[in-house]
Amino acid sequence: MDTQIFWNVIGEYNVQTLIIQIGLFIFLISAIVVSYMHKINWSAKFALGIANLFIGFGFFALYGTEPIQKYFALPLYSLCGVLFLYESWHSRNDVLQKPNMLQAALLALYLLYPFVSVLLGNSFPQMVTYIMPCPVVSLSITVYAGYKNKNKLLLALLALWGLTGIKSVFFNAYEDLILLICGLYGAVLLFYEIKASKTK
Repeated sequence: MDTQIFWNVIGEYNVQTLIIQIGLFIFLISAIVVSYMHKINWSAKFALGIANLFIGFGFFALYGTEPIQKYFALPLYSLCGVLFLYESWHSRNDVLQKPNMLQAALLALYLLYPFVSVLLGNSFPQMVTYIMPCPVVSLSITVYAGYKNKNKLLLALLALWGLTGIKSVFFNAYEDLILLICGLYGAVLLFYEIKASKTK
């Protein structure tokens, strides 16, 4: 995909969905906080499911211009969303542990996403916001890491998209180095999940 096309898609999405993004961000953060406070254990997974589904349909289905967006990203985010919703029911009693130092650092990086985008010379609407594909996956990996019971397929899909953060170099979207860091963390988590399942 051409770099300018990449940023044009982002600009159109931001202009037309800004109010929805603000509402979804408030819902997402509130649900995660509630889970960290052990009030509703499944709320973070439920909210992440909604966020991933929104990215699948509200970003890639409506604004995607390239085959890779329609036939790779759209199914990936849709499946992640469905799996998060399934996990919010199937493992609804699983407790979200308070973030360790690494997870806290990754959460801070997620919150810095739009500020890093601005520091890199971008401005609204052609800038990265909180409710966009890469920030949502970064947050998904970081929060999901705090649950004891992890769906390996879901973790693999999240890590796979996380590793696409390498594209930051090609599209001048260096803020997505945050995504790459989270993707590497997700890949390590997946490795240990697979290793642990083999020893059972």
